Amino acid sequence: MPFARAPVAALNRLVALALPPRCPGCGEVVEADHRFCTKCWSGLRFLGDPACATCGAPFAIDRGGELRCAPCLAAPPAHDGLRAAVAYGPVARDVALKLKYGGRLALAETMARLMRRHLPDDATLIVPVPLHRRRLWTRGYNQALLIANGLSRLSGVAVAGDALRRTHPTPALKGMNGRRRAQAVRGAFMASDPGRIAGQTVVLVDDVHTSGATAAACTKVLRAAGATRVTILCWARVIGADD
Repeated sequence: MPFARAPVAALNRLVALALPPRCPGCGEVVEADHRFCTKCWSGLRFLGDPACATCGAPFAIDRGGELRCAPCLAAPPAHDGLRAAVAYGPVARDVALKLKYGGRLALAETMARLMRRHLPDDATLIVPVPLHRRRLWTRGYNQALLIANGLSRLSGVAVAGDALRRTHPTPALKGMNGRRRAQAVRGAFMASDPGRIAGQTVVLVDDVHTSGATAAACTKVLRAAGATRVTILCWARVIGADD
């Protein structure tokens, strides 16, 4: 058996020399896959406590308890919680764009590894935010589904990749205020199989969270289909977005 493994080990070493692991942010050679170089790692702002118990917005100081930020108190969101691995910034943005538009599919695993710590313990189903079929055909893949599959492999929680369907294409939301974003996605989603969602503790997965319009629209559909809880988990979130 040791002799049988020797050629495989030698081949792996040759592959590592020819295609060394590279930093997901800048492409510099690093020690192992999914590792960031020191500069890019320092450029990521990791999110966690202290934060709003509902939307996960970071607090400057730890106030203790399950406190909520002023916007969540004034207008409680439809979801049961929002968490992101990192704040949206230059490095987080570059990683997201490389996956979304650059075809760097392995970066979905990189994101999932850093998102895993925020996956709720009671999660029973992971649902990705869907793409419309036209955009899926053009891009060739749904980056949210790739991340969801990575989270499933790491956690053992099932994925329902087709639980939600985008019924019609929506315009790019960039540059819109919160009200216009909400209008743009109103009625854009439906549950493909409500029976798959009913009674589940759902984690809705996306790459970037900006104003929350898309997440809110998806959450309402999941709730109507019978989900007991819906939390949002994403790679990066914009801090201080216009909601």
